[in-house]
Amino acid sequence: MAERGNVFITEAFKNGYFEVQDASSQLVAEFLDVKPGMKVVDACAGAGGKTLHIAALMENKGQVIAMDIYDNKLKELKRRAKRDGAHNIEMRVIDSTKPIKKLYDKADRVLIDAPCSGLGVLRRNPDAKWKLQPEFIERIKKTQQEILDNYSKMVKPGGKLVYATCSILPSENQEQVNLFLESENGKNFTFIKDKKILSHESGFDGFYMALLERSNTK
Repeated sequence: MAERGNVFITEAFKNGYFEVQDASSQLVAEFLDVKPGMKVVDACAGAGGKTLHIAALMENKGQVIAMDIYDNKLKELKRRAKRDGAHNIEMRVIDSTKPIKKLYDKADRVLIDAPCSGLGVLRRNPDAKWKLQPEFIERIKKTQQEILDNYSKMVKPGGKLVYATCSILPSENQEQVNLFLESENGKNFTFIKDKKILSHESGFDGFYMALLERSNTK
């Protein structure tokens, strides 16, 4: 019988040859349809698992701007990027509205991996369903709407946007996308496709991603 090993202590990991990520999360970077030479913004980057995947798909060519409200998470991403040899990543802390406004109409691709209820990871954290309060769901939905409306302005005409969550609730996913598309700013975007991953079908984390494209005119 094969034993489970600790991949984080292997030389291959220490040398940056691979990263560890749930299979559902691995689908997002490809869904974003990035190409070498593009300007890509990962607007809720965290410690950068998806950022690093995007950089790899871009073959270290172009620019990946990793943004987050938490500076300590971006510092962890900086450490990981150095280990992986990802040289095309720039970190920017969202400490005001300025970092977002500076990028209005500039990005070929924008990933919004939005804060969410996390109900897609119940397979791994089954106790989470007992800790979640209805008030939190309502608050996070409002945050998602604000982020989607504001951060989507970074997409340049003809560019693409992916909205993603690790939730399985339609109110955080399809309904949020529909609300955005009906909004003043969302009228500039067209729904291309979405993907829903359910744990009981896939064995992976529950996840949602939607691809939207901005029209060529402002």
